[in-house]
Amino acid sequence: MIDIARLTRLIEPEAQALGFELVRVAMVPSEAGDGGQALQIMAEDPATGQLVLDQCAALSRRVSDAIDAAEEAGEVLIEEAYHLEVSSPGIDRPLTRPKDFAKWAGHEARIVMAKGYDGQRVNKGVLEGLEGDCALITDVKAGAVKLPLSDIHSARLVLTDALIAATRPLDTSGADELIEDLTTHDEEEKADD
Repeated sequence: MIDIARLTRLIEPEAQALGFELVRVAMVPSEAGDGGQALQIMAEDPATGQLVLDQCAALSRRVSDAIDAAEEAGEVLIEEAYHLEVSSPGIDRPLTRPKDFAKWAGHEARIVMAKGYDGQRVNKGVLEGLEGDCALITDVKAGAVKLPLSDIHSARLVLTDALIAATRPLDTSGADELIEDLTTHDEEEKADD
């Protein structure tokens, strides 16, 4: 069994050292399609709400070094083979911290409650924020609902036009060169015709 809480305690200072906030640490099936596992780390730069490629690479190196150091000291963190995946949370991001429920109020969300929760298990609707230790959502079927954070299995924003419009743009560094290259390519194609 992998101790995600222990991994989080190891990874979070590495993210903070780079000025990032940790969004999620999870073991998930690898996207490599090899049947293996991936240690998925989502983090964000508080200034942008995202991580660009160089930031992901920097965090990946720090996390790899920290895991290697812990294992060299005799701690077994992950027993089986795994891939390390570091990414930005994306637009339809998971809601994992109490502040996420407050920050993204007004947007559509899908909240799945843990098994055994006494009430509707899947809630989808407009996120209304946070009240104490409960997420508030206006569910499309049940209306206004108060969901204890401790009983939430997973929560994420739903990709909508309103969410896209409200999300800060991705890093556009290099976009001028890309547009210039495409224009040059189009002009070359016309000249060949």
